[in-house]
Amino acid sequence: MTPPQLVVHRDKELMAQAAAARLITRIVDAQAARGHASVVLTGGRNGNGLLAALAAAPARDAVDWSRLDLWWGDERFLPEGDPERNVTQAREALLDAVPLDPARVHAMPASDGPYGKDVGEAAAAYAAELAAAAGPEDHGPVPSFDVLMLGIGPDTHVASLFPELPAVRETERTVVGVHGAPKPPPVRISLTLPAIRAAREVWLLAAGEDKAEAAAIALSGAGEIQAPAAGAYGRSRTLWLLDAAAASQLPRALYPPASA
Repeated sequence: MTPPQLVVHRDKELMAQAAAARLITRIVDAQAARGHASVVLTGGRNGNGLLAALAAAPARDAVDWSRLDLWWGDERFLPEGDPERNVTQAREALLDAVPLDPARVHAMPASDGPYGKDVGEAAAAYAAELAAAAGPEDHGPVPSFDVLMLGIGPDTHVASLFPELPAVRETERTVVGVHGAPKPPPVRISLTLPAIRAAREVWLLAAGEDKAEAAAIALSGAGEIQAPAAGAYGRSRTLWLLDAAAASQLPRALYPPASA
């Protein structure tokens, strides 16, 4: 487990811009080293804010978008094109504006797709897609994502792993169908903690006073069943990107000495 690093920004706009710049650098470095890069996107206001900031960044052209694989940490199990789906929002914020290879945009299945309303089968299909993309160097059933981004909910959930529900307890499967999520819609698809932990870097994004208590709980030694964000960490780096409001309840011992 990699100890978390914290960066606190003045406000959510600056956080989004700085995170976008950081992501561009990470993608460019990975492409220079291996010829390609892989990123797991997150939805929500902070995830979409980062994508919008990336779309507006002049440095976005440094990325070779044709050599970037995009995955998702979770998805609302709704029909294709539904405005509440994370992939729909990501396309509006960024994806439609950059020259991605469609074959490398790995959206999670929709509820009107080939698996119909069977969210378990849809989740298994996404797990199989991840396994097919993993190479021998990944030592497991998912690729070693360069960056996996997660938002954090006020209840400490990440992806669609909610406190105490079965999905957060999963230790074998990499992708699961979620029923009865306390946040609508109740049916979702989510990566599990073992899949999240396969990433080289995990970035957790939190902005706003409504995220302050969750951030403090997750960073203060809570268990991952009660606080799923506490169980989200990367193999080489775990980075919490916060604005001042979301960091307002952190113990002073955790507060980073240098923040922007």
